[in-house]
Amino acid sequence: MLILGAGMAGLTAARTLAEAGVQVTLLEAASRVGGRMLTVREGDEIVELGAEFIHGKAPELWHLIEEAGLETYEIDGDNYTFEDKHLRKSDEPGEGFAFLEKCEGWQQPDISFAALLEQHPELSRQTRGHLVNFVEGFNAADHKEISVVSLGIQQKAEEEIEGDRAFRIRAGYDLLPQHQLARARSAGAHLFLNTLVENVDWSSHQVRVQAQQDGRPVQFVARRVIVAVPLGVLQAGRIVFSPQPPALRYAQGLCMGQARRFTLIFRDRFWATDAELEKLSFLFAFEAIPPVWWTPHPASMRTLTGWIGGPRAEHLAGLTAANIAELACVELATIFSRPVEEIRSQLLQCLTHNWQKDSCALGAYSYVAVGGVESSRRMSEPALGTLFFAGEHTDTTGHWGTVHAAIRSGLRAAQQVLEDRRDVI
Repeated sequence: MLILGAGMAGLTAARTLAEAGVQVTLLEAASRVGGRMLTVREGDEIVELGAEFIHGKAPELWHLIEEAGLETYEIDGDNYTFEDKHLRKSDEPGEGFAFLEKCEGWQQPDISFAALLEQHPELSRQTRGHLVNFVEGFNAADHKEISVVSLGIQQKAEEEIEGDRAFRIRAGYDLLPQHQLARARSAGAHLFLNTLVENVDWSSHQVRVQAQQDGRPVQFVARRVIVAVPLGVLQAGRIVFSPQPPALRYAQGLCMGQARRFTLIFRDRFWATDAELEKLSFLFAFEAIPPVWWTPHPASMRTLTGWIGGPRAEHLAGLTAANIAELACVELATIFSRPVEEIRSQLLQCLTHNWQKDSCALGAYSYVAVGGVESSRRMSEPALGTLFFAGEHTDTTGHWGTVHAAIRSGLRAAQQVLEDRRDVI
């Protein structure tokens, strides 16, 4: 049994199958496991450069967290908005979030979020801007492309798991894939890192995979394969399938989102010297780049993270960490009404990772294009009991783009493999 990709989907499938007695070989192109979960430790600071938040109380994710004995904390504190040159507290959801409820249970033909906004000229320019920023930022999406039907499904799915609550793993999110890897290995799974898959030749219960391993050509054969690489890699044709499976056609109904995030490490929590900002959590500056900031509150680390999702992420696409740091210092000086020299003198380091240019990801995470709401379900259907697809983009429960979606897809793909093995036997 081959599994391509050692993110949370691939690791979960590998562990599940290995514990069921299946011989599993896991192939990963990168030099580490975890996929788009990337934790960096700088002294006492723990910085997430990929997935960071636990969204709600998805049971599959929380089961793993508790099994691994990982400490979590819930995000709270005060949210602020910087607008019209003023920084103000903004804890109320407001008109914008009430408008998003229109997506839930959408019964008309699917349209883009931009088209939905056009149907409501009564919305103020400010509310319209806030809505676009939220939809693009949260989903890493283009509001002119994202499906309103999918937004409604997503909202309902989040309500079912208390998705308005968010948590972090105190010691770092990367401990979760490490835990899955340890369990998979203890059950007999084998992992090959630095193994770049190039070709998958397949027919019913026969698979031949050609790859480059540390620059050497290698070949693997199996009766079945789970493809758990990111949507961006599939859509870019980085892996050539012969013949092409139906899943790749359905993948065109999805989009790989764009986002850029960075974390600034400071000498101290300079913003907290203002008593009103001591519990600062999220800060929204919708007209700026980046438009979203957050602190680790209630943890007391000396970091501020900037985030920009959707097409506006292109503004930071070609910038180095040093370029981003300078841009960020200027923006923070404006937001906090402080001299830019003071912010620069406080800054110790800027950490970032460009997922758009990462050849193992080619984007942030998936969202559904107009008319593509069935794409994930169709991608999740096995091809001749031989090719199985996993990854957050194949989640069928409305949680696209999340860690728990990846876990669910890995569990589903593993179960499909086990069912096919029983049928064949």
